[in-house]
Amino acid sequence: MDAQEFRANGQAVIELIAQYLETIEERPVTADVKPGDVRHQLPAHPPTAPESFESVLADVSNIIIPGLTHWQHPNFFAFFPGNSSYPSILADLLTAGLGVQGMSWLSSPACTEVETLMLDWMQELLGLPESFRSTTASGGGVIQGSASEATLSSILAARWRITEGHVNRDGDTTKLIAYCTSQSHSSIEKGLRIAGIGTQNIRM
Repeated sequence: MDAQEFRANGQAVIELIAQYLETIEERPVTADVKPGDVRHQLPAHPPTAPESFESVLADVSNIIIPGLTHWQHPNFFAFFPGNSSYPSILADLLTAGLGVQGMSWLSSPACTEVETLMLDWMQELLGLPESFRSTTASGGGVIQGSASEATLSSILAARWRITEGHVNRDGDTTKLIAYCTSQSHSSIEKGLRIAGIGTQNIRM
């Protein structure tokens, strides 16, 4: 795919997304499929030759979308909010197109500094103490990829703080206890397993 094809195919993808979102409320919230229905409509073995982009989009329209649970549907209230919007879709496209990795300032100065500023904005909007700002000795942070990832990061940070960093050297987590409610997300238990604290040390 060259730049000219990218422009044309990109327009086709945007049109598909726009049409999907404009008509989503006409669809049932959940897919009318049984386990295995989607898979059985796809080749059992990997293709040996490329397909046209039009053919790929046809599969998306005819096989994939009918097999979706429509999280953007106005009547979808399950799991947790996972809403997208036209601006967020374009932001994802821009992010993928630039293809930077923000693992450090050197790997992407602009990405790192924008992320830091966004978190300072969040501190201000949420009315958090000044100590949360990146400009202080104890503040700052990074945007996590998911709530589960953020939970694990919180557990690891708490483990480090309560042991004054010794856990990273000694590996002793036997005296650590985690408190949560019976309604807590499963990522709490998973995070405690990964952190070496264990689910036997949960108190509800």
